[in-house]
Amino acid sequence: MNGLVGSGKWFDEVRVGDTFASALTVTETHIVIGGGLIGDSNPHHLNAEYAKGSCFGTPILHGMLTSSIMGAAVGMYFHGTAIAYLEHRARFLAPVRAGDTLTTTWTITELLDKPKHDGGIVVLNGGATIQTGDVVAESHARILSSRRPPSRDAAGTRMP
Repeated sequence: MNGLVGSGKWFDEVRVGDTFASALTVTETHIVIGGGLIGDSNPHHLNAEYAKGSCFGTPILHGMLTSSIMGAAVGMYFHGTAIAYLEHRARFLAPVRAGDTLTTTWTITELLDKPKHDGGIVVLNGGATIQTGDVVAESHARILSSRRPPSRDAAGTRMP
């Protein structure tokens, strides 16, 4: 570690079955700027007149952005303790629109000790809902997280 520690959970602090959640209200700005960031200007997302005639009826958030918002919750849960976000898969079930509050809930399903990395892989399953309770996405992720470093006294000697 580089000495900068965040507020996240360490590998040895989490347990199978632990859950955490995060919520964000999606705005038109998320859709427009997000589309520019990922280079996706599909009219389903950025053309209100086109979207009126689509099966969605309004512009919708890009699936990749829904997935990114879901992944951000994992990143923040392991803020400063993560070594690498190893895997993220998502399945999109319903659209997300400007004004929707996207709530992501993750559950830790497996812990894989990795002594070589002084930590381990945390395996998670997640789901995202909007304010109506509709499930809009399901996800699976794996993140490599550090084990809590041993304490040291003022002289730098490891404490038990």
